[in-house]
Amino acid sequence: MPRMLDVSQDVRAEIGDDEADRLLVGDDTPGSYDCTSCRTPGDSDQERTSTVLFIGDETAVLAFAHATCIPSQVVKVAEDQLQGAVRSITGSEQKNTEGRMPEQAVLGITSGLVLIEDDVRPALVVEPTGPVARPGTDGSGGDEFLQLLLEQGFHPAPDLNRLPAVLPGWSVLLAVGQLHAVLQPGSGGGNPVAWWQAHQPLQVTDGWRAAVNKSQTVLVFAAPAGTIGQQPREDLLRDALEKAAVNGALVAASMPLAGT
Repeated sequence: MPRMLDVSQDVRAEIGDDEADRLLVGDDTPGSYDCTSCRTPGDSDQERTSTVLFIGDETAVLAFAHATCIPSQVVKVAEDQLQGAVRSITGSEQKNTEGRMPEQAVLGITSGLVLIEDDVRPALVVEPTGPVARPGTDGSGGDEFLQLLLEQGFHPAPDLNRLPAVLPGWSVLLAVGQLHAVLQPGSGGGNPVAWWQAHQPLQVTDGWRAAVNKSQTVLVFAAPAGTIGQQPREDLLRDALEKAAVNGALVAASMPLAGT
């Protein structure tokens, strides 16, 4: 049975017509997958699914995403970043290809619970799919994701046993128990604008929702691409965060809850 798969012309050009046709009839497509954008489960038998091809200098990884999150596309990243991403993409497939220049990365967000100061805290972990360049540059300066966040008020997080400081003007928008956006201050003191916004509201667990309703605060951690990956359990997520913290690859901020 053909699956509900979208293969863009750019992706088809990279993988070839034969491989694209095999994907479209379901031969090489996993029915279930973890969305490479929002990192929640998807099912290509039940919902529109995008093929996303990550290309490095020597490696290409074919991943899948909800079509409501991102369209089918080719995302070009640095080879070292792609090698880290390979470990966090389920159902990926490696191919050799020519080198490419990096393009804009997609931000992925994962929700989880983290024990800090003897209390379970609701947290979001932000990790891009590739290196993030400073706006207006060609990316030759390397991955500046953490530096850009530090300039916006995030703080280094060397110790996961301490609550990060509140980031003024930022908030996490939750509506009807679903995650909608991370908001930042508007320019010139205007209304808040979305720093990250879900293309489709993301479900959170009952435990996460209960924790955020209690604290009215969300801890937002951020790390470079390939640092955290998708962890199936919250103890493994904690381990990955602690490793990033020790390596100086983690920034964080506390943000008040906006909405319900």
